[in-house]
Amino acid sequence: MNTPLWQGSWATRLRIISGLVLFAFAFFHFINIGLGLFHTDYLHDMQDSRKTVTRHSIGSAVLYLALIAHAGLALVSIAQRRTLRMPFHTALQIVLGLLIPLQLISHVVQTRYAHQVFDVNDEMGYIIILMWPNSAIWMQSLLMLIVWIHGCIGLHIWLRLTSWWRQTVPYLIGVAVFIPSFALAGLLTEGRRIWMDFADPDLREQYIEHYNWPGPEEFQVLFSVKDKALMAFWIALAAALAFHFGGKLWRRRHSVRVRYVDGPEVTSEKGMTLLEMSQANGIPHTALCGGRGRCTTCRVIVEDGAESLPPPSEVEARSLKAVGAPQRTRLACQVRPSSPLTVFRVFRPDGGRQRAHASQGQERKLAVLFLDMRGFTARTTGQLPYDIVFLLNRFFDAIVPAITADGGVVDKYMGDGLLAVFETPDTSSSARSALKAAIDISHALAQFNQQLSQENSPAIRIGMGLHLGDLVLGEIGAAGHAARTIIGDAVNVASRLEGETKALGAELLVSEAVLRAAGFETDGLDLRLFQLRGVTQPVTALPVERALDLDQLLSSPEQIAAG
Repeated sequence: MNTPLWQGSWATRLRIISGLVLFAFAFFHFINIGLGLFHTDYLHDMQDSRKTVTRHSIGSAVLYLALIAHAGLALVSIAQRRTLRMPFHTALQIVLGLLIPLQLISHVVQTRYAHQVFDVNDEMGYIIILMWPNSAIWMQSLLMLIVWIHGCIGLHIWLRLTSWWRQTVPYLIGVAVFIPSFALAGLLTEGRRIWMDFADPDLREQYIEHYNWPGPEEFQVLFSVKDKALMAFWIALAAALAFHFGGKLWRRRHSVRVRYVDGPEVTSEKGMTLLEMSQANGIPHTALCGGRGRCTTCRVIVEDGAESLPPPSEVEARSLKAVGAPQRTRLACQVRPSSPLTVFRVFRPDGGRQRAHASQGQERKLAVLFLDMRGFTARTTGQLPYDIVFLLNRFFDAIVPAITADGGVVDKYMGDGLLAVFETPDTSSSARSALKAAIDISHALAQFNQQLSQENSPAIRIGMGLHLGDLVLGEIGAAGHAARTIIGDAVNVASRLEGETKALGAELLVSEAVLRAAGFETDGLDLRLFQLRGVTQPVTALPVERALDLDQLLSSPEQIAAG
């Protein structure tokens, strides 16, 4: 899955860049502290190396601009939020982010500010002695954990849609636990050592002279600066909250009333889509495609107030036409009410019509495999029904384990054929699993044909079509008797590709979409263009005479094995 990592507004990109700068600083800072677990010299040497970067004029500018930008954008996002309803991970990250300045301000004032103004030697020993005798050491340890957890959550939210991130998460979790543990161990080890030295009156004087320890008046100045900085933070936070609630109050005065048939009546601010209004007020409202105007599951019938709505956009009109929606039907994700409405939700996620939630379907982009046995009718002509069933069951017993072992599920059996779907966590792994399954099916069939040869029975030949596209997985059928299945254009394409294998004398036709999703370069492959019956656009696919030879045709066969 090739997810654009820098997509979004300039504010989003600036938040990511500033966050990465701060995360890198925190990472090396924690590693630096952890070196105290081994030797003081290691700790001080790395701190000196870090300071050549962070205390340089350019390094300082980058670091503090990143800090100001990241904190400022966080406050702006709070001020601009239309609702405080949010996912748990988002709320946790915001809360942790707001806790950071409460200790970070004191830390910066007692180190960097003290160094710049009073020429304090703010080595790690000075910082530890400053905190060790009181609760400050525990508060700074807590700050370290908060900063690290906040950064890890942000990194995960940013990278979670990439395929490589999902694959490395188990290892990164270990790293995420190790870094703060290593830093805390180093802090405690160095803290005990240096505090024992500081307890010696002669060594204490040497330490005070070495660090140019601030006097009472200087500490008073530092405390005053810390208090003023904290006050500025509280004022900025209060201003952000005041802007948020003030805007909410203003918008409420410029709000619109929406009544749901068989549901509550709510008042929401103008400018939001009907779907956003439902979500902001906790109203169950199905939207399988996430509000992109594609699945139409958020559609409503406007019983009152339809005339006040603008006409459907091209996207909305096309989607409504595709499902044959009646008049007064609109997509909740596309309309922005400005006058009172009364609406009826066509689909309800709370089990309407005595259906389970799964009956409404789930949209996924997955690989599907269509398989059919060649010459089945000629082969079974004149045989008893029992013999036919016995052959089919032996055939499926031989090949289906190859599908399930690679993460596939047989969606349905169709006489001498089957349809399988590879419902893995993401599109890329689905494509890789499907390719691996096609190879394994061919191997399993070869072994099965060896058994048939020993029984003096003719070998079985198959055709397979493999494609990847948008599917809807859900329960289809009468209430209480609905089977879970898949529908979508991808199923039809896979079926048509399988049909083309007959004329080509190939065992497999795999579409270019599958190869690209699996991460393979298609340049140099014998791709052909197929105009398939019932499919509007031509499909590019690779014919493979024997599927077990597929790994030799592709440039990186080890990627399939990894699937």
